[in-house]
Amino acid sequence: MTINVQAPRRLESYVCGSWAAGAKEGVPLLDAATGAPVALIDSTGLDFKAALAYGRDKAGAALRRMSFHERAAMLKALGLALMEQKEEFYTLSYATGATRADSWIDIEGGIGTLLSYASKARRELPNTRVLTDGEVELLSKDNSFSAQHILTPLEGVAVHINAFNFPCWGMLEKIAPTLIAGLPAIVKPASQTAYLTELMVRRMVGTGILPEGAVQLICGSVGDLLDHVGDQDVVTFTGSAATGRRLKTHPAIVANSVRFTMEADSLNAAVLGLDAAPGTEEFDLFVKEVAREMTAKAGQKCTAIRRVIAPRRYTDALVAALGERLAKTALGNPAEEGVRMGPLASLDQREEVRARIRDLSADAEIVAGDPGNPRVVSGDAEAGAFLNPVLLYCDKPASARAVHDVEAFGPVSTVMPYDTVEEAVELAKRGKGSLVASVFTNDPRFAEDVVIGMSPFHGRVLIGNRVSAKTSTGHGSPLPGLVHGGPGRAGGGEELGGMRSVKHYMQRTAVQGAPALLSAVTGRWMAGAPANTHGEHPFRKSLAELKIGDQLETAGRTVTLEDIEHFAHFTGDTFYAHMDEAAARANPFFDGRVAHGYLIASFAAGLFVDPAPGPVLANYGVDSLRFLTPVYPGDTLKVRLTAKEINPRENADHGEVRWDCRVSNQKDETVAQYDVLTMVAKTRT
Repeated sequence: MTINVQAPRRLESYVCGSWAAGAKEGVPLLDAATGAPVALIDSTGLDFKAALAYGRDKAGAALRRMSFHERAAMLKALGLALMEQKEEFYTLSYATGATRADSWIDIEGGIGTLLSYASKARRELPNTRVLTDGEVELLSKDNSFSAQHILTPLEGVAVHINAFNFPCWGMLEKIAPTLIAGLPAIVKPASQTAYLTELMVRRMVGTGILPEGAVQLICGSVGDLLDHVGDQDVVTFTGSAATGRRLKTHPAIVANSVRFTMEADSLNAAVLGLDAAPGTEEFDLFVKEVAREMTAKAGQKCTAIRRVIAPRRYTDALVAALGERLAKTALGNPAEEGVRMGPLASLDQREEVRARIRDLSADAEIVAGDPGNPRVVSGDAEAGAFLNPVLLYCDKPASARAVHDVEAFGPVSTVMPYDTVEEAVELAKRGKGSLVASVFTNDPRFAEDVVIGMSPFHGRVLIGNRVSAKTSTGHGSPLPGLVHGGPGRAGGGEELGGMRSVKHYMQRTAVQGAPALLSAVTGRWMAGAPANTHGEHPFRKSLAELKIGDQLETAGRTVTLEDIEHFAHFTGDTFYAHMDEAAARANPFFDGRVAHGYLIASFAAGLFVDPAPGPVLANYGVDSLRFLTPVYPGDTLKVRLTAKEINPRENADHGEVRWDCRVSNQKDETVAQYDVLTMVAKTRT
């Protein structure tokens, strides 16, 4: 399909396996810079109940049959396919008012999030369909009754209702963890920029990579969709707090206890440190960051800096520096070379921002930028939704209300002074919960006091200084591995955060029973479950031959004083507890000289390792190593090594095996416990 922004087209929704336009002609969507019509949008007549059922029955079952690694490979293939078509998305993105730099965040940032989740899932999750959560809970002394928390995919649909400012990233950052979890999604983009989301979904469907119905799209109103959500569904929302509260209290969501995550408007703050005087690197970095956050996406970012909190003695210099920098911002058609900031998403959005500026003026005065007469270098100043960056100053923020309550969702920020660290923290907290705050300082004590003071009210805190200046991703950049969300006004939800967000789309269940049955459910061996001690050494078995519970019980090895002293001198670890009998006895934990912990682990390896070349390719680490009982000269060690978990790698000739390693003494006391991690070939050569 060729996109021609000069010829408005009727957007279609993708539901129940086919593309369909609404029954009506649709509402026109206009180019933000020129006012020219881009598309028509309508969803009248669509069967939303059927769309939910289609996702649950058709796609849900297909996704749940896949392992985490298979879903990760699917996401990687999808991300790479979209990246090949990115220029088509960039071309259409200009109509949203975004410059090329703005669109990079949305388009390649969104695709990059897909690829990041694919990579993290392969590295951090097992190649299974069930996740274990935490350690085994022992419920009996004889290991006959235990419990394990597990996570399994919900059997519903995730409904993602997104905002207009990031039509690509807003969708992709939500469907990435959704699909990794094994849950299908219905995406409802905000109407104003839905044409870009629709194009990307068309390309996604066209790849044939996703199971049918894994992602459905609604262009236009959701109609009665939420009337039909049930207890296995999830609803996420990004947008205004007022709309979010209305959705959160929808009768079906309340009656069915539907999981609901909201990311709402947020009065994010940036704090300039007391040490960051004009002329310091931190002051200059602060000016640059505030100006960037005001103008990127024309300030239409949920993470943008709305409140600029600075030492009172620096505010005159700060206002002057910001005013000078903002005045140089080239405002115009984002498709034109040299334009630094494009228009707002729509004329209605511009009028909304102007109205909020008037509200803010109750507490603050405009010190830079005219909200009424945009100075454009290109584009139509009247038909386009252009707005100059506007900086305000509030001299008495402690007694003000509007600056801590009103968000102008555009290129608007308010400078406010403080005198003490405590006052700076208190002003930041007046936002009643935000997505992100930043602190620019080179003073460790200031950073400690402000960050700890603000953290309960923020989902993320950035510390900026001269050391991280070249590598910092900045105040306003949500990252795949970090949580995105915040308390209070910001919605009280969390997105992203790596594999944390995957678990939002899964059910945590505590399963109790005999270890043998728990192992069958989880695919993980645990103490008390049957073990196979017969046949050849487990290290001689390929992944095709190895089974969970295959176990080796070794012969014993007696630790001598000569062993301890040799290890000490050989390694240089001459800690007194290994070398000085009197000092060791004075230690409250020991009865005399003891063996090094790493000597125990080394002797254990010598007991269980099969030295000949074979299916075991490499040892790549240990997890959860604990030394539980001191080992004295004369103690005899032996090892019980059990295949605990087997994870074949997709598209590779090897996989990972996790081995439970228990080292015991002659009294059968556990002296060390840990997991050994190895790479094992899938077949013998």
